[in-house]
Amino acid sequence: MKTPTLMIQGTTSDAGKSTLVAGICRALLRRNVKVAPFKPQNMALNSAVTKDGGEIGRAQALQAYACKLEPNTDMNPVLLKPNSDTGAQVIIQGRAIGNQNASDYHDYKKIAMDAVLSSYERLTEKFEVIIVEGAGSPAEINLRHNDIANMGFAEAVDCPVIIVADIDRGGVFAHLIGTLELLSQSEKDRVIGFVINRFRGDLALLQSGLDWLEERTGKSVFGVVPYLHGLHLDAEDATPKDQPTSANNTFEIIVPALPHISNHTDFDPLRFHPDVEFNYVAPNQIPPAADLIILPGSKSVQSDLEWLRQHGWEQAINKHLRYRGKLMGICGGYQMLGNSINDPNSIESDAIETNGLKLLNIETTFNPNKTLKQVSGNLLFDNAEFNGYEIHAGKTIGKDLSRPVLKTKNGFDGAISQDNQVMGFYPHGIFEIPMACNALLSWAGLKTEQAISFDDFRDQEIDRLADVLEEHMNFDKLWKIIR
Repeated sequence: MKTPTLMIQGTTSDAGKSTLVAGICRALLRRNVKVAPFKPQNMALNSAVTKDGGEIGRAQALQAYACKLEPNTDMNPVLLKPNSDTGAQVIIQGRAIGNQNASDYHDYKKIAMDAVLSSYERLTEKFEVIIVEGAGSPAEINLRHNDIANMGFAEAVDCPVIIVADIDRGGVFAHLIGTLELLSQSEKDRVIGFVINRFRGDLALLQSGLDWLEERTGKSVFGVVPYLHGLHLDAEDATPKDQPTSANNTFEIIVPALPHISNHTDFDPLRFHPDVEFNYVAPNQIPPAADLIILPGSKSVQSDLEWLRQHGWEQAINKHLRYRGKLMGICGGYQMLGNSINDPNSIESDAIETNGLKLLNIETTFNPNKTLKQVSGNLLFDNAEFNGYEIHAGKTIGKDLSRPVLKTKNGFDGAISQDNQVMGFYPHGIFEIPMACNALLSWAGLKTEQAISFDDFRDQEIDRLADVLEEHMNFDKLWKIIR
């Protein structure tokens, strides 16, 4: 018997596909359904590392958590990590196969489809239901040839599709009708209905539009999901625009919004910390005074380091250190702190050597073998336990490694400057562990014991989302169609 599969596609990027899949997965899990998420192709710089050392999109890891599953590479068999306006690193079933420009990848999609279908088949052997997330919009005419991300996949596995649109953007009926009209007849036929997302206002005023939509298309509106104020789930890619605030936030932390910033979910626990005022600093914005500056991960370390220099960050950081502020670098940000970044094999760019900020006595050389692993251990200056994950292509050496930050079962990681003002390390995700978060903030100058358990927070947010979906979507009708 074919495994029931439902695909969620969107009229646009950020229409709510990732969120809807996570909420549906949790709602089905509550019905004791053995459910798994799947996204054929994802383009994002926020990624997660699976237990077996593979790399997938952060959104699929979140959806796995919604299903109370350990994330695995079959949940996102194709991941594209942009490293320029026209190129990306291509990751197939968790492993990087190299960089491709848009044209080359367009031709490669026929091969990538084999990986997509084999991963999907493995999931269908283990789970009762598969909930699939599309990418972008199915109506992108220029991308429809060899499509593996939207209707190309839906047609290949013969699954029904729901299209979600964000009413908060405006023009929701035009988005839905326009998307439908640009599909082929067979693609239109597999669309079973719509979900309208992020609605605020009186539903009665929308009802005439819903009636018109159903009459016009002959398809169901499965629900109108309200705007969930304050909902926080791991972002798939773009840095968050909202900045949570608290009456107690007296400790200032800033992070430059690098063009190729990666894994900015590192900072979510800081954004919600009751004693922290956290801000991303946008391009052309003068870096404000802060207690702690953190240089984040980057998919293109050398070009992002040049961007920092062009936007005045090198001078701002040196001034910050003169005033005894603290500086931290994570992954690519850690590499930037050293004397040099070397790329003899053109892993990230054609620049063989780039001068670093020279704030740690280290140097990094990129090599073709990407480090992908989950890690755990202790912070050496506090003994607080941590766990996290590493995603990087560099090997770092230098005298300041004699003052490491972390100890894992495989050795030591990171470096601290001789004056104790600058710290860098490779693992992502450490701030999610309350004791480790407290220890790192204490090193930076904030004496606090108020870090939240981000695992618990994430789980509560997923439950809140599922509660809302169960209230505002016709799950009984949806479940009948899925089965």
